[in-house]
Amino acid sequence: MSALFNFQSLMLVILLTICTCTYLRAQAPALIDRNKTGVMGLFWKSARIGERLSPYVAIACIVMAFQLIMY
Repeated sequence: MSALFNFQSLMLVILLTICTCTYLRAQAPALIDRNKTGVMGLFWKSARIGERLSPYVAIACIVMAFQLIMY
């Protein structure tokens, strides 16, 4: 089933995107910061969400991990 039609998979893809973009921005800021508009701007926005809401993103990742293990 596609990740777009399964809510659990969609949430997993969103969390992985946020975590990956935040990590990439920490390692190579120029890679993410040069594309602030357009479709590539979604990655910049994901990195911003990961930086500003990191405790909530971490809790969401832990909850998702337990949910994947249990179900």
